[in-house]
Amino acid sequence: MFCFSKVWLLALGLTASVSPLVTLSAFLILGIIYLLIVPLALFYWMNNRWNIMGKFERLFIYGLVFLFFPGLILFAPFLNLRMNGQKES
Repeated sequence: MFCFSKVWLLALGLTASVSPLVTLSAFLILGIIYLLIVPLALFYWMNNRWNIMGKFERLFIYGLVFLFFPGLILFAPFLNLRMNGQKES
């Protein structure tokens, strides 16, 4: 199994050893995307389109909420998604 993966790495022009710094930076970038960027974009999208979403878009959003739940939990105490009340005139 190891030889098979080594052959694929060499075919792609990569060496078999990867620097730990590259691995840590890849994990850091993926973690930032998973825990910060996508959940904030998802909160923004839900806040703007909550009352006008169709059923398939809502199903897609619910799937993304399930997928990015840890990041959404991090921001939930700081965000307010309630509708604005009617303004007095």
